[in-house]
Amino acid sequence: MSRIFLKATLGMLLRVLFRPRVEGAEHIPTSGPVIVAGNHVTFIDSMFLTLVVKRPVFFIGKDEYVKGKGLKGRLMAWFFTAAGMIPVDRDGGHGGVAALMTGRRVLEEGHAFGIYPEGTRSPDGRLYRGRTGIARLALMTGAPVVPFAMIGTDRVQPDGKGMPRIAPVTVRFGAPLDFSRYEGMDRDRYVLRAVTDEVMTDVMRLSGQEYVDIYATKARAQKAA
Repeated sequence: MSRIFLKATLGMLLRVLFRPRVEGAEHIPTSGPVIVAGNHVTFIDSMFLTLVVKRPVFFIGKDEYVKGKGLKGRLMAWFFTAAGMIPVDRDGGHGGVAALMTGRRVLEEGHAFGIYPEGTRSPDGRLYRGRTGIARLALMTGAPVVPFAMIGTDRVQPDGKGMPRIAPVTVRFGAPLDFSRYEGMDRDRYVLRAVTDEVMTDVMRLSGQEYVDIYATKARAQKAA
């Protein structure tokens, strides 16, 4: 009910204000497990993704988003939970494993799982090297991967901060990628890299972003230094 209410209220508001253009939505299966993987340019990407996809999309988020106190904390916890976020402590020593196993569970239950292979928001609007967790998920579960691109959300909320601005937004989905040919090879690092790079190539084609073959976390650290 929370998800339905959120889509009916916030979804209508976003459609009226931003009039998001959705391309290729027919590529998303109406049922069964599917990984929806794309670029990550600002904080509100997940909001647009959740609202433009007809079926529920679940994704991993920092558990700090649902641990706030008081009325504000309860409202934030309700919002992120209704939007499909599954809180995970990603800062701990086993954060990556916890996120991977959570995604696997979501997919094995037949749901759609949203993921940003870059692992964090782009520090400068370019597309960075994908982490291989997405490949492991695809090979462990057999779920197809639907690549997508967020275009314009960085102008709506630059740097992921402040009040959103009115700007055109496009969410573009590509054809599903099938990696069943690599079944049983989810521990082969060369296969994992090849699968991840194939996904990122499609995301780059859809988004039109410049590609940088380093991890976004390293680029962010270099920028801050």
